[in-house]
Amino acid sequence: MTSRELANSICDTLQRNGHQALLVGGCVRDLLLGREPADYDVTTDATPERVMELFPESIAVGAQFGVVLVPRDELKVEVATFRSDVGYSDGRHPDRVVYSKTAEEDVQRRDFTINGLLMRHDTGEILDSVDGQADLKAGVIRAIGEPDRRFTEDKLRMMRAVRFAARFEFEIEHKTFAAIRRHAGAVTDVSAERIRDELTKLLTEGAARTGFELLEKSWLLSILLPEIAAMKGVPQPPQFHPEGDVWIHTLLMIEGLSAGSSPTLAWGVLLHDVGKPPTFKPASQTGDRIRFDHHVDVGVRMAEAICRRYRFSNEETEQIISLVGNHMRFMDVERMRTSTLKRFVRLPRFEEHMELHRLDCLSSHRNLDSYGAVQRFLAETPAAEVRPQRVLTGNDLSQMGYIPGPLFREILGAVEDAQLEGLITTKAEAVEYVRRKFALKGARA
Repeated sequence: MTSRELANSICDTLQRNGHQALLVGGCVRDLLLGREPADYDVTTDATPERVMELFPESIAVGAQFGVVLVPRDELKVEVATFRSDVGYSDGRHPDRVVYSKTAEEDVQRRDFTINGLLMRHDTGEILDSVDGQADLKAGVIRAIGEPDRRFTEDKLRMMRAVRFAARFEFEIEHKTFAAIRRHAGAVTDVSAERIRDELTKLLTEGAARTGFELLEKSWLLSILLPEIAAMKGVPQPPQFHPEGDVWIHTLLMIEGLSAGSSPTLAWGVLLHDVGKPPTFKPASQTGDRIRFDHHVDVGVRMAEAICRRYRFSNEETEQIISLVGNHMRFMDVERMRTSTLKRFVRLPRFEEHMELHRLDCLSSHRNLDSYGAVQRFLAETPAAEVRPQRVLTGNDLSQMGYIPGPLFREILGAVEDAQLEGLITTKAEAVEYVRRKFALKGARA
């Protein structure tokens, strides 16, 4: 069974039991655009209690707002009762829900005209009381009714307008756009998690550059990510960055993110140069060229603060700041000791480091020599040489007469380096290496 078949069967069941039921929202929009919907929603005059009665397996995900989830196998469809919302004190949830009798009344509370279309599941007939089909054909994102009211109801709708415009290459209608600017300052009323998820979608749906340009033009960027907005107008040394300032460079990089890129890669790309604006020094000050001394260290701290602000998981935060913290190391790979290079390519999810570096090069000097060198190294070096089995342990060191403590880490690190350099391969060679190199460091008399 497909999601469409599940939605159709839900509509059939509701109609057999005397209720109205229609496909609604994004699935109708996507079908009309010739896109495969990510999910399907059904709207009905049946109350949540009635829906749960007809579908015993259903889950009351938002029954107080008229929303019930109907799962089947690995699929799920949201079923929402016709309603009109009264007041949004928290800027997201209606203070009170009044159930409606008609689907036409229900769509008036929805966000944009292109998301306010209804479809009969069996005939494909479109019911359009908001001129959504005309806006779809014209490529326009337009708020239903009064834009100010729509954005007051749910501040996240401002970000959704930007994302839909970027995803579909649509224009935001001028009254809707003006309302976004008027209400931009209130976007922080939205929870950090919802903002993070919306920004992540913007970065990973394949139209990140357009999306961030719209965020900047709509005044949302300076409120949500002032650290990124600060990149605009910060010049870079032209011999390394002929493309322009830090903002242009970052836009070119996120433009290169393919649809479906991992969130950590996308955020790593966005934030990789976040430390440049606060570390900028002009040529008149340095005596030779524009410099960004310690921008990586500063960027790591800033990236971590942004990840904490938007409540990324510890694992996601660690990977994002690793991408920021290591992106300049590629310039040294052809001069690295073999052991250093092997440790470098052992970084978790190293393929994301590689992709960030590739985008960095293509969005600036276009020199991929270091990228190619690492590719060759990975292709030519057996995995067992990159991650060799340990030949010496702490217990071995104790038996050799060394006192446990900080010295153990130093010795074991030196042994691993020697392994990675190919100087030792066996335990006997490791013991001899340690006795020779650390003979006077901490051995018992």
